[in-house]
Amino acid sequence: MHRLNRYVNRTVMAAMLLVLAVLVGLDVLGALIEETGSLSGDYGFAEAARYVALSVPGNLFSFLPFAALVGVLAGLGLLAGSSELVVMRSAGVSVLRLVWMALKPALVLALVGLLIAEYVAPNAQQIADSARARALQQDRQLSRHGLWHREGHQFMHFNAVEPNGVLYGVTIYVFDEDDSRHLSAVTQARRASYQQGFWLLEDVRETRLFADHTTSSQRGNQVWNVQLTPELLNILALDPDDLSISGLYRYGSYLIGQGLRSGEYRLAFWNKLLQPLAVVSLVLVAASMVFGSTRQTTMGYRIFLGVIIGIVFRTSQDMLGPASLVYGFQPLYAALAPIAASALVGLLLLHRAARV
Repeated sequence: MHRLNRYVNRTVMAAMLLVLAVLVGLDVLGALIEETGSLSGDYGFAEAARYVALSVPGNLFSFLPFAALVGVLAGLGLLAGSSELVVMRSAGVSVLRLVWMALKPALVLALVGLLIAEYVAPNAQQIADSARARALQQDRQLSRHGLWHREGHQFMHFNAVEPNGVLYGVTIYVFDEDDSRHLSAVTQARRASYQQGFWLLEDVRETRLFADHTTSSQRGNQVWNVQLTPELLNILALDPDDLSISGLYRYGSYLIGQGLRSGEYRLAFWNKLLQPLAVVSLVLVAASMVFGSTRQTTMGYRIFLGVIIGIVFRTSQDMLGPASLVYGFQPLYAALAPIAASALVGLLLLHRAARV
């Protein structure tokens, strides 16, 4: 039985890794072609390739459920096509045991994916975004790739944010405390670095706006006291889908404590945390399709059905997530509904197949 277990595990794992490699390869190719449209100045092809390569860990995590679905279909389908599943069942191996054999490598991949999403992908993505923004920025001019933030009556924009507490292309808009519609000053700095509790602006240019005139001044360095810290910037600099699970939880709790909207971050948190359950539910659906028609369907047809199911699953996630933000129901329910529906369908089909 141990040999049989290892054989099924190895077959399914190989199929899932092959599907994952194909998906990541196609995504890298598409991303590289897309990035060539942004090439300019210091942002050449080598920089674009580095940006795409550093984005791979995060994209790999997002492809895992789809890879598990199609991989199990292909792996078990290969065994079914060669009548090996029929022989196994004739030898007394139950459907549930075979499903468990196929599920174990999928769970291993899901857990590895969680570790990548927590410890590798966020850092790699921030390094990629920072390097890309620095290469595309032009002195102090606002960059469309930068980051906006607000603190009190100050609105600030950074062209590039590095993980070690260094900002590039800093622009600070200061509005009157008494009249929030009146812009009183604009400060621009080429670079800012975090010291011990404060930021040091370098190569500063300040413009003050009055009712009938403006004044400009330029200085070397200037202390900038704000509550913004490098730790908070590491979160703000990334999209919710690129953050770690712990980072999403901390920042979502911070927003709730401040009375601010946290739905987008809580949705991303639940989607990432529940991804192993998504993998399990899709594996159940894939296994039910194989055992439901062991030899009647071709491998190509099974994979085609798997692609359709994967698209439906992802589309339902993409629709329910924003709907939870618009209509105000819990993001947990939006993340859990497609998983529960897939698991229920898979279990029902497997129960019927086990009775045959």
